[in-house]
Amino acid sequence: MKKLYFEGMIEMEERSLRITGADKTFFNKITSTLTRLLIPTQIGINSMLISIKRNNVIKAFENYQLQNENYDKEEVEKKYDNAYEAYLSSLDKYVMDSIYKKVKNGTASEFEKSALSKYYEVTSLKENEYIEYKYRKQKYLIELDYEGIKMGDKVKIKEKYQPFYISKMDSLYKSILKNYSIKVADNTNQYDSTREWIYIKIFHTLEEYIQSILPLKINNEDYDKKDIKSEYEKYEVYTVGKLDTRDNIEKNMILLGISRKLFTHSLPLIVAEQCYEKLLKDARVLVQDTKIATKREKAYSMLINLIEDYNVKLLSTKVYWNSTKERENYKKFWSKYKEITKLKETDFIEYIRQKEILFIKDDIKKLDNEKTDYTKLLKYYKRKLVDYGAMKVIKNSWVSKGKYIKVKEVA
Repeated sequence: MKKLYFEGMIEMEERSLRITGADKTFFNKITSTLTRLLIPTQIGINSMLISIKRNNVIKAFENYQLQNENYDKEEVEKKYDNAYEAYLSSLDKYVMDSIYKKVKNGTASEFEKSALSKYYEVTSLKENEYIEYKYRKQKYLIELDYEGIKMGDKVKIKEKYQPFYISKMDSLYKSILKNYSIKVADNTNQYDSTREWIYIKIFHTLEEYIQSILPLKINNEDYDKKDIKSEYEKYEVYTVGKLDTRDNIEKNMILLGISRKLFTHSLPLIVAEQCYEKLLKDARVLVQDTKIATKREKAYSMLINLIEDYNVKLLSTKVYWNSTKERENYKKFWSKYKEITKLKETDFIEYIRQKEILFIKDDIKKLDNEKTDYTKLLKYYKRKLVDYGAMKVIKNSWVSKGKYIKVKEVA
């Protein structure tokens, strides 16, 4: 009896396993279908929650902006922070509950696929760059919602949302740049393998801001745009077509110029100075490495413009110097520069000639302290000075034992 019982149990178990195995595909299909059906519902629920949270944060922001004696500023700020936190949580939930599942089930649009890809790119910073991750994630979520609002063509919502969006993005960009500035100014540690990578991040972040946020501010009637607008128009030239090395250096020069007006605290002078010096190094190398004469001349013109930008927009505003000698040398340079600029209205050609001579001589002095070998650039500079009549060449070459003695150059 026991043997028959156990044999019966084994047979039932085997049949049960066979049935389960046979029906597994069927149940998977049902689950997959239900998921596809439920995703739109989840999106609807999430969209509704986001809409509620968005309205709450806009209202809290408007109250926070009001200068009203009846409001307790501390209480209003706390409500705004809480509303903002709840709003971000709803956006984060939307990405994980809706976009992720749509991508997983193959029903996502290109916009949603790109959104999830960017989400993972941001979250990858969490382990090694937590501070940057913290600000970048907020920026990503707000941008995602703003893009959704624009795609939905909801004009009234967009109008109400924009002041909050601009204000918050302004704050986030400043925090991101301040984080980079701390890294650049810290001489004891290296981040992201090399300091070069931080410079790339700074220029990229400045460009992001100028592409997405600055146009919104310029279009705002209350925004003082008299200086920024002309600088932005210069930048716009570099948004079309493929850029070469020279174009990229010029573009980054404009970005730094704009940063001196928009990010004076989050990208302080000491950091902006190092960014300028990085561009000067790149420009010098480009001039001396370019073999085609016409391209070298264009690179040289760009270097001269960069030297002027560096001296006028940055060094002229510098208060603290490394040494008294350095400060006195710059005072002499600045005095000569101001004297030369007087020629601009009366003799423009002479103004250009004198200015270039001043910049070349000043840069030659600086090259003595550089680690990079600038032999070719120095030769090019001296040839320019000879052409401008600022340097003489004394031809003392003669043949000795079949060899030519080197020509001496006298400034």
